[in-house]
Amino acid sequence: MSKRDYYEVLEISKSASVEEIKKAYRKMAIKYHPDKNPGDKEAEEKFKEAAEAYEVLSDDNKKARYDQFGHAGMGGAAGGGGFGGFGGGMNMEDIFSQFGDIFGGHFNGGFGGGQRLQQARGSNLRIRIKLNLEEMINGTQKTVKVKKMKLAAGVTSKTCPTCGGSGVQVKVMNTMFGQMQTQTTCGTCQGIGKVADKIPSGANAQGLVKEEEEITINIPAGARDGIQLNVRGKGNDAPLGGTPGDLLVVVEEEVDKAIKREGDNLHQELYISFAEAALGTTKEINVVGGKVKIKIDEGTQSGKILRLAGKGLPNIEGYGGKGDMFVHINVWTPQKLTKEQKEFFQSQLENGDMNAEPTGKEKTFFEKVKDMFN
Repeated sequence: MSKRDYYEVLEISKSASVEEIKKAYRKMAIKYHPDKNPGDKEAEEKFKEAAEAYEVLSDDNKKARYDQFGHAGMGGAAGGGGFGGFGGGMNMEDIFSQFGDIFGGHFNGGFGGGQRLQQARGSNLRIRIKLNLEEMINGTQKTVKVKKMKLAAGVTSKTCPTCGGSGVQVKVMNTMFGQMQTQTTCGTCQGIGKVADKIPSGANAQGLVKEEEEITINIPAGARDGIQLNVRGKGNDAPLGGTPGDLLVVVEEEVDKAIKREGDNLHQELYISFAEAALGTTKEINVVGGKVKIKIDEGTQSGKILRLAGKGLPNIEGYGGKGDMFVHINVWTPQKLTKEQKEFFQSQLENGDMNAEPTGKEKTFFEKVKDMFN
């Protein structure tokens, strides 16, 4: 089943203002809230669908990307988690945690009763992974060892004695207008509603210990230097068994000595001899994942650029195919000549057979660069 258009989900137009988007989401969230539709799976899915639409359309950058590319432009998945949008991976607690302030005071548990009980969530971790060009083009799978905070075995909890499990503290103040009541997050449990009861030896006050874990990460084809992948639920554990944080994976590109990247395109230099340039030849060059043969026409000039279509990087968004490989030809001028070679070239100069005689059809450097991208 294909994903519905986000504007259709919230029943708004593409020209809707920020306030109109927020108002439309609040309307849908109230309509399909689980408290109002207990046991209704369809309502729950529409509740999540509305949250996903709001998450994108309320963010200027994501909204612009969605308006241009649609759902295809909202990213893929890494290790089961989404990046560049929800990727369908947000659960009810995520929604309440991120957007609960929009709902107001309509429901207990999600919107309501004043202030919602906080859900304990672990902190995110960030690591860097180096990829070579072949791994970036084809995608790969990496297994890494990560030191993270994990809930120690045997940890138990009890209801917070300060707030009685509500997660909030109520303060009553006497004013000239009478008594005023305010609610604040409980300072003892930080809004969770419970505190550690039994903590094993070696664990911290939140019942967490540092342990090493092996995590497998799926790298999508077309990954780029600096892109961040989100592996959901593989960050630090939350205190007292809440929701784990995420593992944020930043991609670093290993520098290739021969092949240079520019966006989806690749570049490399090829040196040929004067004789090969004059007579023409066939050369085998390296491309990512193998080798290809290219033909050098006779009379090839130094600076000529050959374009190998589709030999570059795939587009990470999944459209536009692959980039190209550009081979920059350099004619190598011999630096040491034998006596016979010198006499040969001298005779050619004297006869005028090897004079530089442009025909007027030669392209300038800027014309060559323009041709590369046409």
